[in-house]
Amino acid sequence: MTNLKHAIALNGPEARALEQHRQDAGAGEELAGALAQIVGAQNVATDFDTLIRYGRDCLPYAKYLYRSGDLPGTLPAAVVRPANTQEMASIVKLTRERGARVIPVGTCSGVLGGAIPLCREISLDTSRMDKIVKIDEVNRTVTVQAGMNGGDFEQALNEKGWTAGHYPQSINISTVGGWAACRGGGQASSRFGKIEDIVIGLTIVLPDGEVLAIAPQARRAVGPSVKDIFIGSEGTLGIVTELTLRIWAVPQATEDLVIAFPDVGAATSCARDMMQAELRPAIVRIYDAEETASRTSGLDVFQSLPVMMFLSFSGLRPLVAAEKSVGLEIVARHGGKEAPTGPFRDWRESRYVSASQSWTDKGYFMDTVEVTLPWSTLVNGYERMAERVRAVSPDAHFGAHWSHVYPDGACQYMTFRLPPMPDAEALPLHAAIWDALQEVALDCGGTISHHHGVGVFRGKWMRREHGVALDVLQALKDALDPGNLFNPGKMGLRQADGAVRINP
Repeated sequence: MTNLKHAIALNGPEARALEQHRQDAGAGEELAGALAQIVGAQNVATDFDTLIRYGRDCLPYAKYLYRSGDLPGTLPAAVVRPANTQEMASIVKLTRERGARVIPVGTCSGVLGGAIPLCREISLDTSRMDKIVKIDEVNRTVTVQAGMNGGDFEQALNEKGWTAGHYPQSINISTVGGWAACRGGGQASSRFGKIEDIVIGLTIVLPDGEVLAIAPQARRAVGPSVKDIFIGSEGTLGIVTELTLRIWAVPQATEDLVIAFPDVGAATSCARDMMQAELRPAIVRIYDAEETASRTSGLDVFQSLPVMMFLSFSGLRPLVAAEKSVGLEIVARHGGKEAPTGPFRDWRESRYVSASQSWTDKGYFMDTVEVTLPWSTLVNGYERMAERVRAVSPDAHFGAHWSHVYPDGACQYMTFRLPPMPDAEALPLHAAIWDALQEVALDCGGTISHHHGVGVFRGKWMRREHGVALDVLQALKDALDPGNLFNPGKMGLRQADGAVRINP
């Protein structure tokens, strides 16, 4: 951050962040002091070096601006680190009295700008809320504080013979609360479900400072699901402080397979038939020819069958053996052929490591977009998206894989990358590619996001995605947060007056 600090301090219009900090210095001292009475002075920060770290999350567009010495929004007014639900509630009551806006943040690992301040909000960092509260081995549930690191959480469960079944690539840099806030999905979602299927209880601080506790239950029939109002709400309706999740026994056996297919249509049809046959593979990953080639150097089978699938069954040994047998029968019907498992082993070793930052550091404009498409339009949608990206920029890299499959459709996860060039040239191309991918997803009857959420970057497509339902979400927001103090301007909801607008 030192280089960015100097860039902001020295380079013309980018100096606005440092100048803003200088002008605001002292203005919030009384509020900072009151917050310190709740959490301790050591857990309130207003210094520039801390604030600049909270000026963005992992949104690639924001990384490009930081790389050039600019900010996508504003600095936060302060960073506050509560230790529990009671401290969070006290903070919210205080900030509401003062009319101060807030954003709950975990590790700022989101990639859609959901944690970016737009109007000098206070960042409420949950990282001190990092403990497992209780493991219930009879009901197979775990209650955990929202700020616990995902990797630490899973390891702690594994040590006792359990797993949460939620393995996002970001597991080691994200929090359990963040998973629920963004409606995340893990790499084994085809078996265990996405986070909304795993979370069964929540503790939430509402915008008025009241605490809402949703007790975990196997199933309910007491009206609409209040829990699901808050899962995926990205801190706009309430702040999640504790969660109760289902847990499963660590698998007794695992069988990994690598399959080569002639084309994307054959591979995705095979995945559809497996899911519709009610198999429960822990992992299904299909790579298009572009991404397969980068992972299969030296393996002859992929010269004639250029599309690769990873397939993994896990659980009790007899069930694994049965699912593998049926799965291979379905593979054979679609022209698939077993291949060496080396690429799968390589992926397992690096499954939680992202390559995006290394490309960004080299000056490229790299981004990922994940959508969900129904099986009936998936292959056509993929082909149209690839064509649209190359029409925007023939020099763009484009590849896709399908890593979350269900009986009725699948997540299509796309990577695109523009070569180094000036921001003024690249950013319009970057925006045009995003427009193309989101528009085609909607044209094909899909949804604009599978697990990354909305943040600020996807807000422009929320009206077309939801129609009148967006008005319902806004009505909920207005009822719970009439002052628009909780993460305003995100999820396509109303901006705060005077807020910076991120226009991709």
